[in-house]
Amino acid sequence: MPAERYYTTQLQAGLGMIAETLDLLRLWEPGLIPAQLADRAVETGLFSRATARRARNLVAEMFAPRYLVDGCAVASRLKTLVERRFPHDALVQLFFLQTARAQQVFGDFIIEVYWPKYMAGATALTKSDAANFIHRALDAGRMKKRWSESTIERVSGYLLGCCIDFGLLVSGRRNERAIQRFSIRAEAALYLAYDLHCMGLSDMAVVHHPDWRFFGLETQEVTRLMKTLSFDGHLLIQSSADLVQISWKYRTMEECLDALTQG
Repeated sequence: MPAERYYTTQLQAGLGMIAETLDLLRLWEPGLIPAQLADRAVETGLFSRATARRARNLVAEMFAPRYLVDGCAVASRLKTLVERRFPHDALVQLFFLQTARAQQVFGDFIIEVYWPKYMAGATALTKSDAANFIHRALDAGRMKKRWSESTIERVSGYLLGCCIDFGLLVSGRRNERAIQRFSIRAEAALYLAYDLHCMGLSDMAVVHHPDWRFFGLETQEVTRLMKTLSFDGHLLIQSSADLVQISWKYRTMEECLDALTQG
């Protein structure tokens, strides 16, 4: 397993950290590297209740791996959406997407535990569900070195807490968290579709991409979703049992962002 695919404990830096992400996106400017952004956050007192060390950890372990990637293109796009008052719920789903992409342990937990439970009609997830998932991951060699039981306990809590932050579970004080209805918003779906397309993927690769599984969608459901997006004129899709062809209206992600924030 490549090193970048090993599970880490970085979720402890802040779980979903939605409010902090919004603040950091507003503060970030193109050209700022993580250390400079952290310095600016400390200097401006962005997180007034946090120590300087805590503020630096938020940037280094939470913000940078999720958003300062692909040459900071992700941060640039999301900053644009924040400034143009993109719908908050859709924006949070994009934060969820980037977190699942960056934190493999969280993304796999969503795909391997959350959605199977959801689809089976379960009403709740427990800390034991998360701990069992981590134990299976340990046995499969997904960590560089074996985690202690105390680390497993902590990360189990982080997984549930992150699900709560992004609206997949309901907050509560018990070790059991109620499952909440969760479905991808049209704006987030359009962003993801064009994001994958602009990576240079073929049309078939776009609809088959594993990122859709973070939202509980399999290929046939992705195709139906894309047909819904086509009704609004954002793209045109033709599909058969073994072929997908998409006519993309926007040539770049910037054009897609313009369309997403019009009106």
